[in-house]
Amino acid sequence: MPEQAEHSGTGTGGGGVPAVEWGHAALTAAFATAPDGSVRTVRLGPPGAPDLPLAAALPVVEVLLLGHGSDWSGRRAIETAAGARLRLRSHEASREGVWHRLRLRLRDEESGLAAEVLLDSPDGVPAVRSRVRLVNEGEAPLVLLAVSSLTLGGLPSPAALDVRWADNDWLAECRWRREPLRARLPDLHRAVHDHDGRGAVVLAGQGSWPTAGHLPMGALTDRRTGTAWLWEVESASGWRWEAGERERSTYLALHGPVDTEHHWSQPLGPGESFTTVPAALAVCADGFEGALAALTACRRARRRPHPDHARLPVIFNDYMNTLRGDPTTGKLLPLIDAAAEAGAEYFVIDAGWYDDDARGWWDSVGAWEPAASRFPGPRGIHEVLDRIRERGMVPGLWLEPEVVGVRSPLARSLPDEAFFRRGGVRVREHGRYQLDLRHPAARAHLDATVDRLAGEWGVGYLKLDYNISVPPGTDAGAAGPGAGLLGHVRAYHAWLADVLDRYPDLVLENCASGGMRMDGASLSLLPLQSTSDQQDFLRYPPIAAAAPTAVPPEQGAVWAYPQPEFSDDEIAFALAGALLGRVHLSGHLDRMSPAQRRCVAQAVAVYKDIRADLPGAVPFWPLGLPGWEDPWLALGLRAGERRYLTVWHRAGGDTERVLPLPALRDVPLAVEVLHPAAPAGTATWAPDAAQLTVSLPRTPTALLLRLTPMG
Repeated sequence: MPEQAEHSGTGTGGGGVPAVEWGHAALTAAFATAPDGSVRTVRLGPPGAPDLPLAAALPVVEVLLLGHGSDWSGRRAIETAAGARLRLRSHEASREGVWHRLRLRLRDEESGLAAEVLLDSPDGVPAVRSRVRLVNEGEAPLVLLAVSSLTLGGLPSPAALDVRWADNDWLAECRWRREPLRARLPDLHRAVHDHDGRGAVVLAGQGSWPTAGHLPMGALTDRRTGTAWLWEVESASGWRWEAGERERSTYLALHGPVDTEHHWSQPLGPGESFTTVPAALAVCADGFEGALAALTACRRARRRPHPDHARLPVIFNDYMNTLRGDPTTGKLLPLIDAAAEAGAEYFVIDAGWYDDDARGWWDSVGAWEPAASRFPGPRGIHEVLDRIRERGMVPGLWLEPEVVGVRSPLARSLPDEAFFRRGGVRVREHGRYQLDLRHPAARAHLDATVDRLAGEWGVGYLKLDYNISVPPGTDAGAAGPGAGLLGHVRAYHAWLADVLDRYPDLVLENCASGGMRMDGASLSLLPLQSTSDQQDFLRYPPIAAAAPTAVPPEQGAVWAYPQPEFSDDEIAFALAGALLGRVHLSGHLDRMSPAQRRCVAQAVAVYKDIRADLPGAVPFWPLGLPGWEDPWLALGLRAGERRYLTVWHRAGGDTERVLPLPALRDVPLAVEVLHPAAPAGTATWAPDAAQLTVSLPRTPTALLLRLTPMG
């Protein structure tokens, strides 16, 4: 049973004295009652962090209620009337496994709205997850228009801070940017106006591709002290974050879907409840990389356990730059043999395995029956699946479960209510209809599909793709399309959890045209995450190098698609990017020369040698987070005392690059080149200067290094 202690109260602690204090060895939080009676966060960070000024602190929950509004017009989602009226009723601290938990119970007497703020923090980690459960305890119906998952005010002035965010486009994921916060929030001379500005830095994700455009993440860094606040909204639908200036300080407010950006509203009749999506915040004095280490630990603690997190098998997928949705028995059998020879442990047949006519697979998806024309003979596709097993690999199949092509028989046999609709009309996007997993017919269809593929056929891997986005959602069975989308996403995740309950060893890959669903809610459930659909091996390195900002290394699938027409340097370069993540091998290995196949097999062998270190490794970037056009890039993983480094040289006249590693100053290191077997360059360590000098005279070339303290 968890340890717990409950305390009742009416918000004592007026004048800034903390009414509630909570935390553990790595994190401390405090909440005080402001003169207006609202409960505000006045401390959140590592022990010893200074308290935040009460005048600039924010209420622990911001709630925009229809008919109640806010106290200041503008784009900002703070200073809501209902949020300021919430009063503390009681709080309860408990411990469940690694998690320290705190519940703050509040109530707005005017509207009858009750709020329960649920805070979780893993032991020894300076990070917290927050979500809010709201209940209408009054007699009149209420309509929610926006509810914060986490708020924090009283941070240093915008003049002292840098803001970071990550652009995340199809084929160009995880592109982090940084600029002074004051460049986005000009000084308006508050003393003259006696008011703060109406604007804020706002990022939002829309539609069923939650990470199309931006990652649901951001960071603030104090240039003077190095303290960093790094956050993530764990939403597979809409999300919003804002950072603004208030009372000469900086504030942060994290939301799931809201009315203004996502057409979201949630009616609450008497007794009805709603819970927000979670948001996570890491606070660290060691800058962005230190905060990311804390957030990575929090991500690992929150996710559903799965054996894949430790096994890290090598996956061959036939799609990327290889069969590209045109699999047949004749094409697959030699690829299967070549993949097994290279050391692959899973073999995934990607899109097109069900396409049985000449009009293409895109708009015929939905029935998930194998195409007889592609897999002829009495055994059909089972000849291919059996060959995969005979070669010692686990078979996998591509699936796009949430969509039904307009030419699929399912488009006619399933009821309209099983699909997304707006105004009673089915939503159609790029030749597909979107299933609504809240409807039992949609769920029954997918249950039957998975039970056939995983249960009857023995498929051990499903690549779950998703290649359309349907903003803002569906208004069927919801107050608005944003609420319908959130309801579907939660039903979809519940279905996935049930699939994993039935098939606990089944590996599920989360893919949405690559990294368009690279969100915390999906990653907490699914063991594997696609990072990109990028087909140019020269443009993948900045994605692979930055992917650990969004995905723990052991979950981040990176394509490695060497080709027979590549030079030896290009083969090594194409393979290098996947070796500090999850290897998604592809390419026409069956057409390679014996020497080329040995190069691939050697890289796979290196991966198998080091993969046990990846599940606990923490990323770092000796050259900083990568720029899209950078000629030199580097990704490091700290695994205990060892360091792994992938260094890429894509172009440019410089033949050497110095990588500073200040944490290893005066430490003698053994430097090993793990990949390629015939290195295209060298790496030398100067302990007194804490510098690693990498020489790569040719381009494109790459090295995977292991640095081990001597003695």
